[in-house]
Amino acid sequence: MNFTPTELGASIIFAIAVLHTFCTAYFETLAKKSPRHAGLWHLLGEVEIVFGFWAAILIIFMWLANDLATAKEYANKRNFTEPLFVFAIMVVAGSKPILHFATQILHKLGQGLQLVLRTKQAPTLYFLTLSVTPLLGSLITEPAAMTLAAFLLRDLVYRHKCSTPLLFGTLGVLFVNISIGGTLTNFAAPPVLMVASTWGWDSAFMFANFGHEATIAIFVNATIATLLFHKQLIEPTGKSDQARIPLTITAIHLLFLLGIVAFAHDPVIFMWLLLFFIGYTTAYPKHQSPLILREALLVGFFLGGLVVLGALQGWWLQPILETMSPTAVFYGSLALTAITDNAALTYLGSLVQGTSPEFKLALVGGAVAGGGLTVIANAPNPAGLAILRSYFPNAAVSAGLLFVAAIPPTIVAILALRLL
Repeated sequence: MNFTPTELGASIIFAIAVLHTFCTAYFETLAKKSPRHAGLWHLLGEVEIVFGFWAAILIIFMWLANDLATAKEYANKRNFTEPLFVFAIMVVAGSKPILHFATQILHKLGQGLQLVLRTKQAPTLYFLTLSVTPLLGSLITEPAAMTLAAFLLRDLVYRHKCSTPLLFGTLGVLFVNISIGGTLTNFAAPPVLMVASTWGWDSAFMFANFGHEATIAIFVNATIATLLFHKQLIEPTGKSDQARIPLTITAIHLLFLLGIVAFAHDPVIFMWLLLFFIGYTTAYPKHQSPLILREALLVGFFLGGLVVLGALQGWWLQPILETMSPTAVFYGSLALTAITDNAALTYLGSLVQGTSPEFKLALVGGAVAGGGLTVIANAPNPAGLAILRSYFPNAAVSAGLLFVAAIPPTIVAILALRLL
């Protein structure tokens, strides 16, 4: 296994960053105990700050170990399309007309389901949010689906006083279902997107090899979560906090959303559309709410840091993948996804030459199955966390409890992808 001192240093920094994500709750506790330096501890307790912070440390390390030109050249060669896209899609998908539109669709579906099953409104909406919205990710991309689902769950669940099992159980199912919910097409899930063109996978191939299995796992996970937590869910009051939004306004927002999705690989175009969208909402403020620019920027910062740190991890990841059988690749990629972004993992796997179709399916299957285990496992996870984090104790999400909560839905995903 050949590596340079820079790569070794980058991997050590990456390992510290991963460890840092598990310690954010500790920093929030320090902020309370040490008011004098509370600002610093709060900063280090922000999950979205972690990888951006340690990416800066890596650039400084490269500067000191080599020279400034080398550090600048490395940073300039990174592809930040995905962080920029997640930033743009979060801002638009989190706008008031889009959320109102999605909520109305779920309410209509819920009314029909309530008549058939004779259930209450809250459990029905909870089930639909954890099942239909992740599947919608295969059309509007996973980051957009995550943003919609997180806002819907915020209003339905997280704004009320929740037990710890409900807080983390819901988040675990959401992360896992979003991760596998984007696999029905070849453009919506980041780990699929990284290999689709290289391996010639189109949407028909994805649906044939992942569609049925992912759909079954999503509905099983949503059903189990609903059965476990339905007694804790509080019924909506029936009074909407949103006035009726004209169809024209909703249509314009949907066009902006679809335009950004359509040009997801062209940052110049989708960022132009985002700026146009921000200008539109400013010029016509009626029926708008404050855009989630801060949350989206933090998520973009997180993912940008992951891009910088992850690019130098190939020296140990790729040799591991090369020596594995398809079955070992599935479980190996699932485990590795917990400590590195699954899109980076599948990209590195696509560089391995002469792999079999079974190897490729196992690599992507394991990567998406493990996409809910940690915040860094799947690119949309920080988006959901940014929206819901303030409703957790001390505004900190325990990485350990999230991992435990995500294990049951992950097992369901494994069984569906391996046995069906």
